[in-house]
Amino acid sequence: MQLFEVPVGAREKLLDLLLLADEDQDVVMGYINEGKLFEINENNKRAGVIQIIECEGFYEIKNIAIIPELQGQGIGKKALRFVERISYDDGAQLMKVGTANSSISNIAFYQKAGYRLDSITHDFFTDYKEPIFENGIQAIDMLYFAKEL
Repeated sequence: MQLFEVPVGAREKLLDLLLLADEDQDVVMGYINEGKLFEINENNKRAGVIQIIECEGFYEIKNIAIIPELQGQGIGKKALRFVERISYDDGAQLMKVGTANSSISNIAFYQKAGYRLDSITHDFFTDYKEPIFENGIQAIDMLYFAKEL
């Protein structure tokens, strides 16, 4: 697996991947040029993306997406460890990530990676243009998970 940092101005080419994790294009376009965005390659092919943003007192994983046919192969876990390491090297002591209450596999993924439930933002997804449903559950609340680095 290889990760390549994508400079501001060249990030829209990865919009299709970013939309795998965040379905509202307007929301994605609002943060696409923030922080560091990495293209994830596996066997010289585009496999996904991961984006981190420095916040006050912590770093946030703003978007992580692996193309569906490559999920479950450890690529996301390796990418997560990579951004944790570079964030720690940059002085971060805490990493946070948010996911929808309906994203059952994401919730399990983060907990397996050592993240713990930190907070809930109620009604976060009610402002999205279209309702989001996963696993037969409507995405309404944002669950934030945190991990000490």
